[in-house]
Amino acid sequence: MDQPVRADVWALGNLYEPYVGRWSRRVAREFLAWLSVPAGRDWLDVGCGTGALTQTILDLAEPRSVSAVDPSPGFVEYARAHVKDARAGAVGARATFAVGDAQSLPTTTATIDAAVSGLVLNFVPEPSQGVAEMARATRSAGIVAAYVWDYAGKMEL
Repeated sequence: MDQPVRADVWALGNLYEPYVGRWSRRVAREFLAWLSVPAGRDWLDVGCGTGALTQTILDLAEPRSVSAVDPSPGFVEYARAHVKDARAGAVGARATFAVGDAQSLPTTTATIDAAVSGLVLNFVPEPSQGVAEMARATRSAGIVAAYVWDYAGKMEL
């Protein structure tokens, strides 16, 4: 008898956020300080989840725009409802959210200044394809960066 295929399903932002979101926000602040991307740049958040890294980019990095992508419609819905852009003004929000796959990003080639991913690449079936897609979307002088859980090192980041 065939065994059912087990798949990780992340769909409910209100359950995920207190569990992992609190860590994502803490790490995101240090990550952005380390990257030191100049203000006014276009960002891509790959695997945005509940929007922790997207929110931190809006709060600290002074972006021109942030495109956030996640494969989970539930997470994208949660992020749209909870990520707030205090500087949006009359022009509109700088952050947009879309359902999409890290291995085939819904982004035009060479239009992003900083493509980032937080706590996601461990869950992408082909992480190298995800990184290649981030690089494809990024302008030649841009930044591609990620942080992940260190499962071998006792879950330290």
